[in-house]
Amino acid sequence: MTQAEREQENGKEKEKEREKEKEKEQRGVKRPIVPPVIPEPLQEQIQSNFVVVIHPGSKTLRIGRATDNLPATIPHVIARRQKQSGQPRYEDPWLMREGLNRPESNEQRQNGLKMVDQAIWSKKMSNGVRRTPVSADQARSYNRQIRPAVLDTSPRVKWTNTAQHPEFLVGEEAVYVNPADCYNVHWPICRGQLNIHSGPAGSLSAVLADLEAIWSHAVQKFLEIPLKDLKYYRCILLVPDIYNRQHVKELVNMLLVNMGFSAIVVHQESVCATFGSGLSSACVVDVGDQKTSLCCVEDGVSHRNSRLCLAYGGSDVTRCFFWLLQRAGFPYRDCQLSNRMDCNLLQQLKETFCHLDQDISGLQEHEFRTRFPDSPALLYQLRLGDEKLQAPMALFYPATFGIVGQKMTALQHRSQGDPEDPHDEHYLLGTQSKQDQSSKATAERKALAKPSGFDGESCSQSADPTDRGHSHDMELGQSQGDCLLGGTDMEEPPSALLSRKTAITQFEGKALGMDKAILHSIDCCASDETKRKMYSSILVVGGGLMFHRAQEFLQHRILNKMPPSFRRVVENVEVITRPKDMDPRLICWKGGAVLACLDTTQEMWIYQREWQRFGARMLRERAAFVW
Repeated sequence: MTQAEREQENGKEKEKEREKEKEKEQRGVKRPIVPPVIPEPLQEQIQSNFVVVIHPGSKTLRIGRATDNLPATIPHVIARRQKQSGQPRYEDPWLMREGLNRPESNEQRQNGLKMVDQAIWSKKMSNGVRRTPVSADQARSYNRQIRPAVLDTSPRVKWTNTAQHPEFLVGEEAVYVNPADCYNVHWPICRGQLNIHSGPAGSLSAVLADLEAIWSHAVQKFLEIPLKDLKYYRCILLVPDIYNRQHVKELVNMLLVNMGFSAIVVHQESVCATFGSGLSSACVVDVGDQKTSLCCVEDGVSHRNSRLCLAYGGSDVTRCFFWLLQRAGFPYRDCQLSNRMDCNLLQQLKETFCHLDQDISGLQEHEFRTRFPDSPALLYQLRLGDEKLQAPMALFYPATFGIVGQKMTALQHRSQGDPEDPHDEHYLLGTQSKQDQSSKATAERKALAKPSGFDGESCSQSADPTDRGHSHDMELGQSQGDCLLGGTDMEEPPSALLSRKTAITQFEGKALGMDKAILHSIDCCASDETKRKMYSSILVVGGGLMFHRAQEFLQHRILNKMPPSFRRVVENVEVITRPKDMDPRLICWKGGAVLACLDTTQEMWIYQREWQRFGARMLRERAAFVW
């Protein structure tokens, strides 16, 4: 039989098979339902200038093309016009937060300040002499006599013009909207998470609508991309290390479906920080405006157990500095934490005056200007002593913030499951456990040469907790953090479950200082080799620790508090605050831009059609971290 005849025969057989299939369908014979297979990601050359990198922060949005040297940086705020006039205005707080006005708050603040003063006194200056403490009374007697000098009677700063009654204002325009105008002011992200609350526009859909409005405005105004052209662009979204799965899912849906990006990659801030700084491994400390997150990253992978989020940041230092200024007789007596313009001024004063340099001591004279809309420009004189050092040291003694009754530390908890993604880690752990049970039972039956029956059942039941516990340990890694995060509710007796939940609650109620949190995060790494790597590369990013001599200060505290066993084997503890002399606030965004250019990113793109078909399952399949 020739080759042509063979091919002809094969073709006839295939034709007969097709006819049989059609006959079965016509008879109503049902075929088994097979779940749709997610296709492999397309391998195509990506142009970086068609990739938009978005890094949303609690106070600042950074957005730009992957090819841009610097992103556009705008306040992450929106002012929406009230639908009905005469309603009370609503404004999300800038520096105020829950837990500050409890009866115990002031006592806790005073105790924290005592610990700060003790730490300042105990460390000698570089010349070997101890600092002379300066009491607030010395500064107060001078500052109370100060009266401001008028620099300019015509105000240069103006309120945002709302004569056209725009539906909403974004960024700087929202910051400078006149309180007399009928606009509600919303900050859609709070402490790294969506700002969902019981007040006006605090629902999930309202917060997502605010984010869509801000991001769409930024894309059009700063990147000059018409919204109708976003179908030609891709997006890289940076999310916190300890993320809310439901929130991430909603943001991805908003970017792909509502805004119309063609594809998206979601990645964690800590991993992007290592990309942006050019480090392969680091303990990343991201000090933001409202939260401080810590995570150990090794070769582009974030260690799940080492993730820790502290519910304080730069704005808490600003508020603490204001409290210290008031104790020292702050000459601008009308300053209010509820006033947007005053909050902006206090932020600037903190950035200008505060430091972590032990060698600066004694009373110093300073001056500052106030420039507000509808007010003349004023010049104030001011004397300050240790207040400039005490405020940033509150990051290491967070009791000084005076926050009572709030959850101050967050850990990475297990997924609760998602109806869109039935084959998640719970399913995998469950099926793996059943397979382990059945294989173990079979092996024991063979070894004992007994018939199947109650012995096999009891064997499989007794194997259940250990097998499931073992598989879970493998997933999370052997570490100190396992005592807080390990195990699932089903596999523990009630007493063990209760004690584990109590341990988590107690831990999350503690306000760890930044240095102790770094030590805890590194200690949660699985091996001593990884811990040594982390001690030799502590990367500080974000804008919350940009104080003079912060690098030396943090390095000294880590060296003093690290376990003695590691002090002998770690060659050098290195704290990096300005890698490649870059602005630490931009490093995560820069890492997102680097990510757009990597070959490995090709496998991580989630396309719009795939998302519409498979939903959250795509995040588990394509995300570069364990979803």
